[in-house]
Formats: sequence, C-alpha cells, structure tokens
Amino acid sequence: MRKSTVGVLAVVLGGMVAQPAGAQITLSQALRQADRSAYANRAAAATASAQDARAIAPLQGVLPNVRLEAGYTRTTDPIGVFGDRLRQGIATQADFDPARLNFPAAMDNYQGSVVLEQPIFNADAWAARIAARHGADASHASAAWTRLSTRVDVVRAYYGAVLASERAATLRTATRAAHAHLTQTEAMVRQGMVTRSDALLASVRVADIEAQLAEADGNVDTARRELAMILGMPPAELMNTSEAPSSLPSADRIRAVVEGDTAATMAPREDVRSAQLRSASARADALRARATYLPHVNSFARYDWNAPNRPYSGQRNWTVGIMASVNPFGSAAELSDIRATAGNASAAQAQADAVQAQASLEVAQTRTSLSVALTRLRIAEQSVVQSAEAHRIVSRKYEGGLASIVDLLDAQSVEMNSALALSEARYRAIIADAERRRALGADPASLTALDNDDAAAAAAPTDGSAPVSNPRAQRQP
Repeated sequence: MRKSTVGVLAVVLGGMVAQPAGAQITLSQALRQADRSAYANRAAAATASAQDARAIAPLQGVLPNVRLEAGYTRTTDPIGVFGDRLRQGIATQADFDPARLNFPAAMDNYQGSVVLEQPIFNADAWAARIAARHGADASHASAAWTRLSTRVDVVRAYYGAVLASERAATLRTATRAAHAHLTQTEAMVRQGMVTRSDALLASVRVADIEAQLAEADGNVDTARRELAMILGMPPAELMNTSEAPSSLPSADRIRAVVEGDTAATMAPREDVRSAQLRSASARADALRARATYLPHVNSFARYDWNAPNRPYSGQRNWTVGIMASVNPFGSAAELSDIRATAGNASAAQAQADAVQAQASLEVAQTRTSLSVALTRLRIAEQSVVQSAEAHRIVSRKYEGGLASIVDLLDAQSVEMNSALALSEARYRAIIADAERRRALGADPASLTALDNDDAAAAAAPTDGSAPVSNPRAQRQP
C-alpha cells in the first residue's frame, strides 16, 4: 500500500499530468494579442480618435478659411440689373435713361469668387481649442490606462486558465489514488479484514473527489473561454490552435519575480493624468464661456468675376475689410453656459482629486495584498511538505495495522487539499503582483518573466494506475 500511495501522490506534489493539445500560448503572446484586439482596448482607441477629431472644430475660429463661390442670376430688378451691368463693366450713358433704369430688360450674370476669411482675435475660439486639446489628451491617457488594466485582466485570465488545468490534473491524480484505495478496501472486505462500512466510507470519498473533478473539468473550459474573450478572439480559435500551460510557475520563480515590488514606489499613472487633463479641459471650457463677452475681430478679402456667359470670366473686382463685434449684454443662454461650465470645472477638479486619492489608497492596499499573498505562498509550501510527511506516516501505520482506511483517506485528502491550496497561493501571488504593478503605474507585462520558468516542464507525468499491493493481507491467518 505504501509504495503505491506514495507513487500516486508524487504527482500531486510534483504538479500536473501533461495535457495533450497543440502549441502552448505564452503570457507574452497573450498580451500582444490583447494589445491588438481586446475589446476594451479597441473601444478606448476609437474614443481617443474621435476626441482628436472633435479637437479640430474650434480651429474654425482661429485659422484662415479659403473658399470658392460660383453663381448665376437672371433678374429684372432695377438695382440688380444696373449693378450687374456695372460689375460686368458694360454700363453706358444710355443705361442712365430713366425708362431703362425703371423698367430694365432681364439680364444674366455669372459670378465667380475667391473668398479669404482670416480671424484676428476670437478669445473664445482659442479657449475652446485648448479645452478640446486637453480633452483629446485625456482620452489618450485614458486609453493608455485601459490598455494597462486590460493587461492585468489578461494576466488574471491567462493564469486563471493555467490554475484551472492544474487543479483538474491534481484532482484527476487524486481520483486515481482514491479508486486504488477503494479497490484495496473492497478486496479487504471480501477477505474479512475490514468491515463493509470502511468500503462505504472509501466510496463516499471517491465520489466527493470525482464531483470536484467534474467541476474542475468544467472550469477548465470556462477559463479558456474567458481568456479568449479578454484577448478579443473567438473561443474556438484559441481552443483549437493553442492552450495555456498546464502548470503554474514554481513558487521560487514567482518570488524571484515579484518580491521586489513590495517596496516599489508609485510612478505617474495614466488614470491620474487623464483626470487632471479633464480638469484642465473643464477650466478652459469655463474660460471659453466667459470669453464670449470679449470683442471678436475678423478680416476678409474677396476677388470677384462677373460675366454674361460663364463664371470666373469677365470683369474683375476685389474687396477687403475688417469687422469687430462685441456683445456686452449676454443672453440667458450665455449666462447659463458660464455658470454651467464653472460648475463642471469644480466637479472635474474634485474628480481629479478623488482619482489621486484612490491611486494612493490602491498603492497601500496592493502592497499589503502582495505581502499577504507571499506569506500565504510560504505557508502553503510548508503545508504541502507537512501533509506529505503526515500522509507518509499514516501509510506506514496503516501497513502496520495501526491506522484504519479512514485515517489513510483523511491523510490523502489533506495532502490533496494542500496541493490545491499551493496552486491557489501561487496564482494569488501572481495576481496580487499584477495589481500591485498597475497601482504603481508600472506595466504588468513585465510578468512575462514568468514565461521562463522551466520547473513545471521538468516534472515527469506519473500514471498512478499500477496494481496496489496489500501488506496487511500478507499477515492474515
């Protein structure tokens, strides 16, 4: 019993049974895929692009505008006819005859124009441009923060899929060991060495582990689908072409990569920068509303052609001018705009302060969470060693007739749960570090260093289905 038990549970301690599948996808590949096609990233990038486009609109009050005009008129209006004859340069002394002035014949006029409009001073347009530019920059900072947050989600989903596979393999190995114990116990019942209750208890334990395995197998499929969703790709594409590794990085490798982050300091965060830029945009918009009371000064120049047969031909003339306007008495809409934008600016500043405070809180929280995760990882490692030793001792006692099958199954269950807890602790340490790096404004993509862990690959799979000997049967009378 002892040799088979230790042989079967060696796989539980060692990690995973290898999963047959195609090529493995690394965390680095998953992150690159998410950068390209993750839904949140694509939406954030499109929003930033739209904001860039909206930032162009205020330039209408700043940059010059050149346009071409062409038109045709036919009129009997006395002023229109006389004006068109003057514009075409064909007026004669006879045109001053009162009868022709009062009752002119219909006249055709083709007009072509080149018009230049040059704003000189429009304070509200400049303020609107500044507000729009800050808004666009805020959208780009928000998109950068979305990409960073998506990378944390990718790390969580990627190693969640690995954890699901490792958990399923551990339970599969434990199920084989439990079935071996059950077969052993049933044989001993037939030999009269143990009671039927022992076999029934063993059967209950087997059923419990099988139920956990069924749930774990379902979680493997769910975890892979969640990973595909985070990566922005169809689940079938990911599941048919590649899969996540079957074992998490070793505890030593995890510690080597993440322990330094417990003492790291916060760098500038894109979400904080985005909130500050939105506050600056709101202040500029409030300035734009107040600037509507300032004078507007604009100039123009135009070059016109007038001809009886086609546009842009005939007599030419030009006009230049400058115009200033001011509205010292604002309408109700303008007063409302001033008060609303002032309120928006105060709200945006409060939100920026809140984001900064939240960032500081997250830095403190994630430092604690990572320290706790590393402590749990160390305890989980000790528990695996201790439960394995306890299982070994109980196996020896069982061989000597000093322990029951229930004691042996209990020891096996404790060892199995310790192995599962170690898997969970390794996963939690990785996720805690990813969240810690985001809180610090650092890139979680640096966790791709865990792709270099070869500890899991070195563990050889063990079948665990070898025949089980019965040392107690050898001593029966």
